[in-house]
Amino acid sequence: MEIFVIRHTQVAVKNTCYGQSNVPLADTFTAEVAQYKNDLLDGFDAVFCSPLERCRDLSNALNYDNIIFENALMEMNFGDWEGKKWNDIEQAKLDVWMNDFVGEKTPNGENLLELFERVMLFLDDLRQQKLDKVLLVTHAGVIRCIWAYLLEIPLQNIFKLPVGHNEIFVCNLMNDKTFDGITRKK
Repeated sequence: MEIFVIRHTQVAVKNTCYGQSNVPLADTFTAEVAQYKNDLLDGFDAVFCSPLERCRDLSNALNYDNIIFENALMEMNFGDWEGKKWNDIEQAKLDVWMNDFVGEKTPNGENLLELFERVMLFLDDLRQQKLDKVLLVTHAGVIRCIWAYLLEIPLQNIFKLPVGHNEIFVCNLMNDKTFDGITRKK
């Protein structure tokens, strides 16, 4: 199965913790959609999309008919930190989380391991479906988890994986827990 993975377009907030919060999109939305329309192929058997507005807006603007909203593709839940400026989060609590973001949960949120496990379960389920070509519309954290799972990268190294906007990642996912390369298009 050929999988195309894209990140939502740029947002209009800066220095804000917005994992599962809905935030406004940047003024570049129309141009970014046009770029994706130019670069993405047609003929997807399914489009799996995070239900968060920034991904919904992109998938709807791309005009695909077969969109399936999938909670497993949502960004990490930052709990009580959602919508706060990073500088406004109590430094001691932020330090505890930063020292072990894989295992430490944010207050009333989740940790990276929980995000990774839901992405892993989604991919394992996707492998079993009879689809030839799919598109995933999601978030940077989810994309990093996809690559960490496929490439067996330790989660503590996940932020070394750059995931920009307007990039298309492509891989061939096999039924037997293997995959055939990752291509990055920008």
